[in-house]
Amino acid sequence: MSSQNPPSEPEGRSAPGGPGLPPHAALAEELAALRRPGLATLRSLRPQALDRVARATGHTPAGTDEASGIEALLEAAVQRLARPQGDADEALSIGELADDRTVDPLARAAAHTFGLLPGRRGAPAPERRKAAAAVYGVTPERFRRGQEQQVIAELAAAALALARDAASGRTRSGTAGGGTEPRRAVPDPAPDPVPDPPRRAGGSGPAPAAPHRVTVHFSSLELLRDIDILVSSENTHMEMSKTFRPTVSGALRRAAALRNEVGEITDDVLARELAAWMRSHGRTGLPVRPGTVAPTSAGALAGRGVRRVYHAAVVRPVDDGGVYRTDPETLVDAVAAVFALAEAERNAYDPPLRSLCFPLLGSGQGGLTPVKAARWLSWAVQEELRRHPGWAVHFVTRDPALAPLLTGASSAP
Repeated sequence: MSSQNPPSEPEGRSAPGGPGLPPHAALAEELAALRRPGLATLRSLRPQALDRVARATGHTPAGTDEASGIEALLEAAVQRLARPQGDADEALSIGELADDRTVDPLARAAAHTFGLLPGRRGAPAPERRKAAAAVYGVTPERFRRGQEQQVIAELAAAALALARDAASGRTRSGTAGGGTEPRRAVPDPAPDPVPDPPRRAGGSGPAPAAPHRVTVHFSSLELLRDIDILVSSENTHMEMSKTFRPTVSGALRRAAALRNEVGEITDDVLARELAAWMRSHGRTGLPVRPGTVAPTSAGALAGRGVRRVYHAAVVRPVDDGGVYRTDPETLVDAVAAVFALAEAERNAYDPPLRSLCFPLLGSGQGGLTPVKAARWLSWAVQEELRRHPGWAVHFVTRDPALAPLLTGASSAP
């Protein structure tokens, strides 16, 4: 597979990044300074050029801390390097990069260099350099003196290219920053055919918005930090997606798994605990009712400040299992079950649980369009916040065009 890489700047010249953007040399310098201490030091390093680009690309919207925004920017830049030439609708998740030898080595080496692969964020710098060198089949010292500089330069160029795309209103793969699930950035200009969520009983118009602020993140769910509960989309057999699949379930499964020093999974935490939950409820090999929610621990995600993962059975296999379906009403049931479970578990933790995050449930293999999923999810969350006002709610999506629909769950400015 060939790849289309943004051109690096000629040696010795610092080209501007674009209107209002830092020059390429400044970005590359900050990336070089970040390489050794790693992503965990972003909050103390506070790289200004990277922060400016992350804000320009929409990876650090209001309410998102700059470290998470920079990390999401680097992931998107790696994905841009990995995107195959001539196929703007194909993109790979970060978790798929490590072992896919058809991916451009620049992308794979960049992901290793900065610890962007699941479970490698906190890996020591020598281990990350060794893994990146292995992509090229060279020693770490030779990589340091040669390919590493090219990797950093190309990653900086890719980040700036994302910012220029954002400034011109263009996104590659239909998502902000080149996300892993291609989607239309905006709905059709024709009248919206998506049925409205139900109105409140006895009302003559849409229910008034709940008086609560919500936060929308443009990132991968597993990259978020310091959110107590992450919600995963599962099928009604509660069988998690394979770790190599570019799905929410697969990404969380990868990120939560415990690994040894060479990166091998030693404990598939979420899948193991979810299977135990199914056994304890007498449902092994049998489907659960759509909308059922099962809790597990966070596994390795605890290192990111996550304390629980709630698995929502919203996707129902039909026919021979090759096709999946999600009914919008199931989202309402699942959201209600998430809040009920969160309320029941809240005080079992010290400090008590207080925040939870929803992806666009049912919008992947479940068959719902992102717009329809966002509208129903927002309405369901708004209803639950009326009953349970003490929760901070987060949504995660790759598409900035969906933000207005999701923030409809909040009446705060």
